[in-house]
Amino acid sequence: MRIDLFLKKCRLIKHRSEAKQACENGIVRIDGQPVKPGKPVKIGQRIAIDFTDRYLEIEVLDLPRGNVPKTLASQFYRRVKDEKKEVLDF
Repeated sequence: MRIDLFLKKCRLIKHRSEAKQACENGIVRIDGQPVKPGKPVKIGQRIAIDFTDRYLEIEVLDLPRGNVPKTLASQFYRRVKDEKKEVLDF
């Protein structure tokens, strides 16, 4: 499964186009390496997303097949790190 699709199906990023853009901008990493939107995701890999207001790192537990209900989305990953960042207002 592609990384941009995984992020969307697991509801880590709301839209696939946003997930694609995040990958292209270097915000998403798999096992420490920046990735392109089409990079395949495998079970056991760690995905890091460096959002503007928080840093999220997850471990992939399973790959979703088909559409995933909101209540089941978190079953496919385990949060390793979820740190809120301080956002500076100017």
